[in-house]
Amino acid sequence: MSALLIASTDSDTGKTVLTSALAAYWQTHCAGRSLGIMKPVQSGIGDRELYMRLFALNQSLTEINPIHFDLPLAPPIAADKEGRRINLETAWQAFESLSQKKDWVLVEALGSLGSPVTYESTVADLAWDWRIPLVLVVPVKLGAIGQAVANIALARQARVHIKGIVLNCVVPCTKQDVKDWAPADLIQSLTQVPMLGLIPHLPDPTNLADLTKVASNLELEQLMPISF
Repeated sequence: MSALLIASTDSDTGKTVLTSALAAYWQTHCAGRSLGIMKPVQSGIGDRELYMRLFALNQSLTEINPIHFDLPLAPPIAADKEGRRINLETAWQAFESLSQKKDWVLVEALGSLGSPVTYESTVADLAWDWRIPLVLVVPVKLGAIGQAVANIALARQARVHIKGIVLNCVVPCTKQDVKDWAPADLIQSLTQVPMLGLIPHLPDPTNLADLTKVASNLELEQLMPISF
């Protein structure tokens, strides 16, 4: 099984941008190798529709997102309000099937590593249960250092294999902003996790050429299952 979980410290921090950048690079430079993308649980409209539009995945909407709720709420709450239950076995079977068909599978998490998937489990628990290594996206903003440290601590508590951290400029930021709010050397020192690069702010995060360029500036040998 070759898969990577894209996790983050919060919602709207850049998981989708990193997933899209890696997918764009793979489909541009890894001809003949198949890619799968999966969002195990999604609440509301967003990522699954975007991936279906942007990439030639040869996947159905259900294969991309096996568990979907209409309400944009935490899954356990959305499930209660919609009178449903969350069966993670359905998501696991979809992931296992996709992993057998594809050379590489990108799995985008929901929320942060501490976000609830069910009333009994978090994203970090899912990463351990499915045995997927993860990369943590950390937004460049005030408070980023503490968020990174807390999420890495949770990942370690859940015994998850952490590939590294990628910083993301959710809004336009200068080099000084990055140094002041999310200094790579300090975050790496506190977490003992490799820093794998920085995603600059993208005015159009659906531009495949820009996404491919962004990925090319990351430490791809740590993220992808092939050598460059």
